[in-house]
Amino acid sequence: MNKTMLAAVLAMAAAFSTSSAFAQESPWQVRARAVFVDFDNAQSEGLPLGGSVRVEAASRWIPEVDISYFFTKNIATELVLTYPQGIDIEVGGTKQGRIRALPPSLLLQYHATDLGAFKPYVGLGLNYTIFSKRSNILDGAAQVERSSFGPAFQIGMDYMLDKHWSINLDLKYIRMDTDVTVGGDKVGKVGLNPVTAGLGFGYRF
Repeated sequence: MNKTMLAAVLAMAAAFSTSSAFAQESPWQVRARAVFVDFDNAQSEGLPLGGSVRVEAASRWIPEVDISYFFTKNIATELVLTYPQGIDIEVGGTKQGRIRALPPSLLLQYHATDLGAFKPYVGLGLNYTIFSKRSNILDGAAQVERSSFGPAFQIGMDYMLDKHWSINLDLKYIRMDTDVTVGGDKVGKVGLNPVTAGLGFGYRF
């Protein structure tokens, strides 16, 4: 009985020690990345713009900042932010307009913490993209819908340089569909569905 009680006390002490050690760490982390956005441009319906002509968004580099909050040493949430980005719209390979998109994402992550300085993670969440200057396609003849809402998937890693600074590599797949309208009538849907690859630095407070 005494041995059982001693084991229980030691287990509680170890749990308290672990939680106290985590509590001494700040739960906040910020990262800044340079991100390449590669649009899938899947087109589900033929657009009446000239036979096989396709409406596409041109891939590009964007800046990105994220803010993470760790509920435990393994579970965190991440808010991914950037400022409204210009997206070139190409029709048949020729630029025919430029829209703007603000694409924040919110993800729930699991971080592996037993690999030393190497800390991989996976994330699952939602993306909400707000489109502006939506009528700047084909001199106003076509436009895209106001917003897009879809899932986001993430895999990445932090490599800790010290207890605060890290190098970050991050990959995401974002489901981003937008209707295309001409004269107010829907004529098709473009699946932008970007894959993003980012490289940057992180700071744990």
